[in-house]
Amino acid sequence: MQVEVAYARPDKQQIVAIEVPEGTTAIEAVKLSGITDIFPEIDPDATDMGVFGKVIKDPAGHELREGDRVELYRPLKIDPKQARLNRAKKKA
Repeated sequence: MQVEVAYARPDKQQIVAIEVPEGTTAIEAVKLSGITDIFPEIDPDATDMGVFGKVIKDPAGHELREGDRVELYRPLKIDPKQARLNRAKKKA
């Protein structure tokens, strides 16, 4: 079955389409995709991931379906609530 693995940095984005067997999990697809060769900073075992914007709590147990896109998420630099508070203080 065909799935995609996606990762984005501010300076570079990549979507890798791969063919995987039925029953492949999200973490297996990431490892099979070779995206860690493109972005060596990715640690598939420690990176948060999701499918089409929905976070997966257990990537090692989440079986993919035909056409799924596994997205790897970078850690936030600042808490969204704190960022909003900082913007509000700037305007005041």
